[in-house]
Amino acid sequence: MKHVREFLVAAAAISLVASCAPGSGSGDEASKQTEDKKLTYLYFTDGPDEQATRNLLAEYKKKTGVTVDLQIVPFDNLEQRLQARLSGNNAPDVARLTDIEPFRSDLLDLNKFQKAALDGKFLKGTDAYVSGEGGELLAVPSDLTMNGPLINVDQFKKAKVPLPDPKHPWTWDEMVTAAKKVQAANKTQNAIAMDVSGHRFSTMLSQYGTSFFDASGKKPAFDEAKATAAVKRFAELNDSGVMPKDLWLQAGTKYKGANEIFLAQQTPVYISGNWQVSAFAKEAKFNWAAAPDPCQEECGGFPGGKFMVSFKESKRQKQAADFIAFMNSKESQEKMAEEANFLPTRQDLISSGLTYPQRNADMQVFLADVKRTPATAYGTAYSPAFSATADATVKELAKVLAGKATPEQAVAAIKAAAQKALGDVA
Repeated sequence: MKHVREFLVAAAAISLVASCAPGSGSGDEASKQTEDKKLTYLYFTDGPDEQATRNLLAEYKKKTGVTVDLQIVPFDNLEQRLQARLSGNNAPDVARLTDIEPFRSDLLDLNKFQKAALDGKFLKGTDAYVSGEGGELLAVPSDLTMNGPLINVDQFKKAKVPLPDPKHPWTWDEMVTAAKKVQAANKTQNAIAMDVSGHRFSTMLSQYGTSFFDASGKKPAFDEAKATAAVKRFAELNDSGVMPKDLWLQAGTKYKGANEIFLAQQTPVYISGNWQVSAFAKEAKFNWAAAPDPCQEECGGFPGGKFMVSFKESKRQKQAADFIAFMNSKESQEKMAEEANFLPTRQDLISSGLTYPQRNADMQVFLADVKRTPATAYGTAYSPAFSATADATVKELAKVLAGKATPEQAVAAIKAAAQKALGDVA
């Protein structure tokens, strides 16, 4: 899939909250805000992040006296719930989102209160996405995901196939050859599985040298010849049984994970992402490891992640911005990353690196791919037009696998969908 702002605290006229959560707001803005020592945080969980988040909330309350009400909702209902609350003048103070685009006009400019603590501290690839037309900071990237392969180490060893070298990534040809040898030796149903996801397939597109959009996320950059090569390879792998063709055909246009196939040991290579590390540490009954993303024309994976936002309708804008700054300080992001096996978005943490108490070697593989991933992948992943384009990609790939379209036709349709999506968000 793959994936990223240090505290500066004003020395004077800072309330207890601001002294504990970095930065300060203007007097005019702060004077209009309710100071009742509580916040609401609309949240969805990926699993291990919930307890890590609760630990940070407890630390925040201890430091500031502010109680944060963590309101957990199912991810599938997040956008609908939030839209309903905004329409009903019941905005949460803070929310965790994967897509800020539907709410862009509702978002608070965090620079009004926390510019010193937040502005310019995070992955450069997210700047265009989180910024308003006037330079406003509308969201903070709170964690990074990075797509990449996971491998069944036991099956590789049984097949006497060398494990990939984290410092010298496979080519696509080398990964396929290795996976097929392991498949044959272990008699698994498939050799490689990939989630049914336009986001995941974007990893392959990037490695073949193209992305939907440029580094800004605002201009098309889709090379049809390179994309056609990727789609042809993908179709060949599915038609030959290297990949589970039925997975994509049965899923239709909906997301479908291939994690169950990997956990059932029916494929030795699974292209997913770092969010599986904590889950597989508990669920896998075999030895496994993260592998570096394969290279073709480009190396690296494909990023994703979550964003923290506040709203213009919040009655606690300053407190909300202070809380967002606290949760995304160097110290807090490091704790969240270590406890939930997340990747940081702060430039200082990406540069310095960090050590994970659980599955450190695997997380270092994903961290290394963060730096190998090209700028166009970040621009595409964080483009407001990405979601619609990714959905169209899944639809077109399914047509190819069902024999209802050629790779060339699919690529032309994907390019048209990308151009339309850009026009829709312009």
